[in-house]
Amino acid sequence: MSPVLAGVLQLLALIAALALAYVPLGNHLARVYSSDRHLRAEKWIYKAIGADPNAGMRWPAYLRGVLAFSAAGVFFLYALQRLQGHLPGSLGFRSIDPDQAFNTAASFVTNTNWQSYYGEQAMGHVVQTAGLAVQNFVSAAVGMAVAVALVRGFARSRTGELGNFWSDLVRGVVRVLLPGAVIAAIVLVACGVIQNFSGIHEVGQFSGGSQQWNGGAVASQEAVKELGTNGGGYFNANSAHPFENPTPFTNLFEIFLMLVIPVALTRTFGVMVGSVRQGYAILATMATIWVGFVALMMWTEFQHHGPALDIAGGAMEGKETRIGVGASSIFAVSTTLTSTGAVDSFHSSFTGLGGGITLLGMQLGEIAPGGTGSGLYGMLVMAVIAVFVAGLMVGRTPEYLGKKIGVRQIKFAALYILITPALVLVLTAAAMALSTPGHSMTNAGAHGFSEILYAYTSAANNNGSAFAGLNADTQWFNTTLGLAMLLGRFLPMVFVLALAGSLAGQRPVPATAGTLRTEKPLFAGLLVGAIIVITGLTYFPALALGPLAEGLAT
Repeated sequence: MSPVLAGVLQLLALIAALALAYVPLGNHLARVYSSDRHLRAEKWIYKAIGADPNAGMRWPAYLRGVLAFSAAGVFFLYALQRLQGHLPGSLGFRSIDPDQAFNTAASFVTNTNWQSYYGEQAMGHVVQTAGLAVQNFVSAAVGMAVAVALVRGFARSRTGELGNFWSDLVRGVVRVLLPGAVIAAIVLVACGVIQNFSGIHEVGQFSGGSQQWNGGAVASQEAVKELGTNGGGYFNANSAHPFENPTPFTNLFEIFLMLVIPVALTRTFGVMVGSVRQGYAILATMATIWVGFVALMMWTEFQHHGPALDIAGGAMEGKETRIGVGASSIFAVSTTLTSTGAVDSFHSSFTGLGGGITLLGMQLGEIAPGGTGSGLYGMLVMAVIAVFVAGLMVGRTPEYLGKKIGVRQIKFAALYILITPALVLVLTAAAMALSTPGHSMTNAGAHGFSEILYAYTSAANNNGSAFAGLNADTQWFNTTLGLAMLLGRFLPMVFVLALAGSLAGQRPVPATAGTLRTEKPLFAGLLVGAIIVITGLTYFPALALGPLAEGLAT
């Protein structure tokens, strides 16, 4: 079987698996966030944290819950790392330096999972399980809670209440992520992913010495790493490491995990607003972008530029032979079009245009299908922009799902789409202008610029993948990337929740003959066009200096 055919067959199998899970998981998520009943375990949690799950929250109160909970998470994870050297189960590793502890705490709390450290050489069992793995669950649940709050903004009328943050958070963990991660972990263990608490041990003798590895609760963390679109690896090599991703099947299964909740949330959206066709329109938009990016990535990585690539069947540098070019291409596109950031190959070793595709996937806002929750609310904000543009073209007040899109709503949407590019471009310019950050670049020229641009794009968009070749474990990068992650996560949430509150307070507008049919293919096409145009106008100059220049030169 040719490598190209193998890649296409894996793509078709992945699409079929997602299609089978779409309706049952989407309906389940709608029931989770619409139910009035609380499970016994949930009641215990509410009692422990002193929260009233039945109290309705307006958007400022909902936002305060998000920020307070996340701030507590940053403080706890930072303290845990700083105390690691004094904790049991540290495997002899010292406490983490202040700048790196701040960066890692910001990274995992924001669902970014950027790592400027070697996981197997820095973090002991306690920090990995009680710190990083816990944040993998709750940071994903925060994203889903904010997405559901925005959906309620469209679904409700003449009320400012968006639900209860504490209830949404706990339900996301207890009813969705925890059972899903248990099932996924069992599958991964059965397929060869390790799960233990062993210490450091030698795995072989070599002429230059011996090699040592430590074990860990890898399968359980790997499951929620992908299911919650987190991406932080137990080992430095991430999903390229055979302990995390041993076979082609586990590779495809991990791609499925990172896509399944973001895809199913479009069904949840349709059910909760009372029109599943609206969910299908959002899904079609996401699918069009994702399939297009996968096809383009496969083309760039399979095209042959010489005898070495011809013999290998594609651009195999930086890719695992057990996984291949096709599956690596699907993984790279999926991890950068979601907020996962996990890697089974090294994006710096992709072709120039291939590396540009991974960059562009993040710069779209990671909305196709995006992260758990963040993908849906990001796409709905873009839908608001598209409806507004359509209204300008026909000269009527834009409406979406029976809600008028006025000055207040479009300001919130505009601020949402401007904050992330501002962080990326300003910080990239600062890093290139100053002398010290440039010392971290392994490569010069266009490729070196891409390393810097990729780092800030990954951080501000809460992706977490790295281009490789950049030494990010410096005070400059640990601090600026940490700030980019925090601002890139929570400032957009402010505007999303403010938008949700303004929509929930409106009286529904009845549809007329002039109302734009947002469940039709025409609107999906308009939405795709708006996304591409906005991203292109924002990032094209920076892309031209990096991956485009490199790709055209090779």
